[in-house]
Amino acid sequence: MTNSTIALIQRHGSTRKYKSDPVAPGLIDQIVLASQRASTSSNLQVVSVVMVTDPGARAQLSEICGKQEHVARAPVVLVWCADLARLERVCRLRGYAQVTNYVENFLICVLDVGIAAQNGALAAESLGLGICYLGSIRNNTQAVIDLLQLPRLVMPVVGMTVGYPAASPAVRPRLATSAILSRETYAPATHAELHTYDRAMIETGIYQGRQVPVPGKTGEMEHYGWLEHSARRASQPHRTDLREVLKRQGYALE
Repeated sequence: MTNSTIALIQRHGSTRKYKSDPVAPGLIDQIVLASQRASTSSNLQVVSVVMVTDPGARAQLSEICGKQEHVARAPVVLVWCADLARLERVCRLRGYAQVTNYVENFLICVLDVGIAAQNGALAAESLGLGICYLGSIRNNTQAVIDLLQLPRLVMPVVGMTVGYPAASPAVRPRLATSAILSRETYAPATHAELHTYDRAMIETGIYQGRQVPVPGKTGEMEHYGWLEHSARRASQPHRTDLREVLKRQGYALE
């Protein structure tokens, strides 16, 4: 059993090639309005969105994001931010002092940002637009803060390019639902499920036929796939400055 919403979700693929056509401001308003209808912890609404359309600013974001061309070429980049600055004003209006020092405060914000952004992504795709999430804005979070003039207690969490797709994005396979869904108590994904998915990803051609040594077997080679790619990424530190940036923005993470 399915419906149009589920079908839209199943068609998702990251768009990295955009037409030069501008996106009407009213469409961005609709996307953000849809994001506002997402679930939000205690109705605190601790999310803000910065829309970037200026070519110079998009070029700077492209540099921050590892010189990804689609960041500069997409007509719109949305930067989704954790925002406790608005609550700071609310607390002052009512004579309270906001507590922002704890990990929980930041987790509330980050979860709200993720939920809101995904609502926005689905809204954009329903309007015929394409999107691509940009975790790479955290490559140099302080530079993004400076560029967008984000005040204390506002922290960029993820970016999103938005525009009309120049080509249909690839829809990549995902792990089997049985590898994700446990019933009643946690059950780890099986080796068979992981290797089946690894083969499916190799067959997409995304890894371009690369070869790597077989772990524990000298001289033997195998296809580079999702297992190798993910293990390499998970074994390396990334964006190790984030704790210090968060502290400067007012999130002590105690």
